[in-house]
Amino acid sequence: MGDKAADASTAYKLSCTLNGKETEMETAPARKLLSILRDDLELTGTKRSCEIGRCGACMVLIDGKAVNSCLTMAYQCEGKSIDTVEGVSAGGIDPIQQAFLEEGGFQCGYCTPGMIISVKALLDGNPEPNDDEIAEALSGNICRCTGYGGIWRAVRLAAERRRQPS
Repeated sequence: MGDKAADASTAYKLSCTLNGKETEMETAPARKLLSILRDDLELTGTKRSCEIGRCGACMVLIDGKAVNSCLTMAYQCEGKSIDTVEGVSAGGIDPIQQAFLEEGGFQCGYCTPGMIISVKALLDGNPEPNDDEIAEALSGNICRCTGYGGIWRAVRLAAERRRQPS
C-alpha cells in the first residue's frame, strides 16, 4: 500500500465534509481517497478491490455523484461533501439497503456498498429511472455472484418506495 501518509514536505491540510461532519486532516495531496477512508479513518464499508476504477466496490458520493475512491486523490476532495456507505446508514438502515435485503440484491456482499452508493446517486437525481437509466447507473459496478436479478429488483423496489407518500 505505497501511498500511506507522506512526509511533512508533501502534506497539506484537507478540509471536507465526511458523512455530514466537517473534517480536517493532514495528508499528501495525491493520496488516494480509498486509502484515507479505509486505512486512516477506518471506514471499511468502502471496499478495496481492483484499484483501477473498473469494479465499483470503492464507490462513494462526492457532492452527490458516485465516484470511484480508488481514482480520487485527496486534493480533489478539498471543500467537497463525501458520503460513504456508513454515512448512508447513519440514521438507521436506508430504504435502498432494505430493498437489497428484501430482494436478494447481494450474495457475498463485497460489491454491495458500491452498488448502494450508485443506486443512491441514481435515485437522488432521478426518482423514476427507466431500465436504460438503471443500466447506466450500475455500469460502473461489477458483481461476480448474483447475476444482477436481485440487484435490479432492489433498485426498482427502492424507487417505488421513494415515490410512495409517507
